[in-house]
Amino acid sequence: MRKRSPSLSLSAYGTGWSANRRIAIVVAAVAVLLAIAVVVALLTGGGNSHQAPDTAAPAPTGSPSASEAAPKPSSGSGTVPKPPQIAEPVAYAKAAAQMLWSYHTRDTSRDQQLAGMRAWMTTETKYADWASVSGQVPDPVLWSRMADQDQHATAHVTEGHYPGAFKQALAEDPSAITEAYIYVVTVNGTQQIAWKKGGGGAEERAVTLAVQCRPNHDCTLAAIAPSVTQ
Repeated sequence: MRKRSPSLSLSAYGTGWSANRRIAIVVAAVAVLLAIAVVVALLTGGGNSHQAPDTAAPAPTGSPSASEAAPKPSSGSGTVPKPPQIAEPVAYAKAAAQMLWSYHTRDTSRDQQLAGMRAWMTTETKYADWASVSGQVPDPVLWSRMADQDQHATAHVTEGHYPGAFKQALAEDPSAITEAYIYVVTVNGTQQIAWKKGGGGAEERAVTLAVQCRPNHDCTLAAIAPSVTQ
């Protein structure tokens, strides 16, 4: 069995998404008058987080604090792709998931990784939960160790869809979406992780994202849910 290497698991769900922020984002996207229990069920209940298979490397234990500021864009974004000009929620969520699951620690510094991810975020601070996104990136020491091993990952997205709870809530109050135009999308795919000396592994990935798509504007990323809702 090959020796495992530290892994950047950008599909691990951030712990920085506070209850108040979670409620604000989802209520705006679904319905102002939905019961709190329904909101919590939408993002934290009824969904099964995918566990990594034995062939995959372990997830990092060190994450940046929720208050960590995003690096300025002037630091560059390394290999992180620029956000696409897409106005359809599912298509944008699929592109965002692929971005989150792909990285190259040798060619991209940690600050560049964060700056590149920040460019995908909505600029509307009321709905942006940067902590849930930046929390996916390991701390500087672990990132450096991963870079020493030339650790990198590519991703393949298989599908994206609106979770059943979101569709049901939207059907009950279609006008609610017009406040913030935030859509809940779950994306599934696979991630291939590799490092020097032939090490590597593959694992299934799933993530639930909050995506903002206002009319006549490109979509942006608002937040990453703490668990997967199918």
